[in-house]
Amino acid sequence: MNLTQRIKTSIREVQDFPKKGINFKDITPILENPFLCAEIITEFSRVFSPTTLDAIVGIESRGFLFGMMIAQKLNIPFLTVRKKGKLPYKTISYKYDLEYGTAEVEMHVDSIKKGWNVLVHDDLLATGGTAAAAAELIQRQGGIVAGFAFLIELSFLNGTAKLFPYSDKIIKLATYEN
Repeated sequence: MNLTQRIKTSIREVQDFPKKGINFKDITPILENPFLCAEIITEFSRVFSPTTLDAIVGIESRGFLFGMMIAQKLNIPFLTVRKKGKLPYKTISYKYDLEYGTAEVEMHVDSIKKGWNVLVHDDLLATGGTAAAAAELIQRQGGIVAGFAFLIELSFLNGTAKLFPYSDKIIKLATYEN
């Protein structure tokens, strides 16, 4: 079985969570398997190297899990993008539209150094709104979005289209068509 198949067979699907009609992809069983986690980190590290990246940005909160491990393996800084009001120091924020309403994310104003090549990581790519917001924060601080890395993609939501203006290097280890 290849890595994509091992990821898909490990994911627990929870019907009607967090609301009716949603088929939630729960990565908790993956986190409980240290061997599979190590394979995932190795694969992301194979695709992205410390010679092409200066930092990794993880998106709250599940993007912190593998994002930090990838950064450690590549020996580069790990930076966080969080929901508004969660960071203790001066921040830069970006507000974006959701299906019903808006959301806002932020990061510390001194996180990104001008000219840095930064990878955006999250566990799941759905509509792409949060990842695009993270890319905006990186660019507003003078950074370059080197790519995006996701454990899972829900391709039927077409999130990659929202990310192409920032980078065409979009890695997804497991894709769901519907």
